[in-house]
Amino acid sequence: MTRINDIILRTTTTLIAFILLGFSIYLFFAGHNAPGGGFIGGLMTSAAFVLMYMAYGFRALQKILPINFRCVIPVGLIIALATGIGSFIFGEPFLSQTYAYFQHPVLGKTELATALLFDLGVYLTVIGVTMTIILTIANDRGEAN
Repeated sequence: MTRINDIILRTTTTLIAFILLGFSIYLFFAGHNAPGGGFIGGLMTSAAFVLMYMAYGFRALQKILPINFRCVIPVGLIIALATGIGSFIFGEPFLSQTYAYFQHPVLGKTELATALLFDLGVYLTVIGVTMTIILTIANDRGEAN
């Protein structure tokens, strides 16, 4: 079933999803020094995915983005847990963080913190949980065509 306004929705979705994904990456990287981080970055990424699912449909997006979001959840949890347990190796308390500065050829002097790895775990877990819930509800209602 095609709707008359599909072309407008799909065109604007392409632009808006690109902006949402870009902003979510910014929030993810800014999170250990400023407001943001893995949680809100994951929610913004999920919002972009949901918008694309609404505009293009379930089957079309499964061809473009063949991700089983249920498998993303344990990957994110393992990364977050490994980051917390990794501090034990250095005799530090659970979830202790450290940082160092590295010279990057393009970005110059760049700070890399272990909190970024923890945020990556949270980011992936939030995307996995959010998308699993939304797609399960859509499938139950029969709207994921």
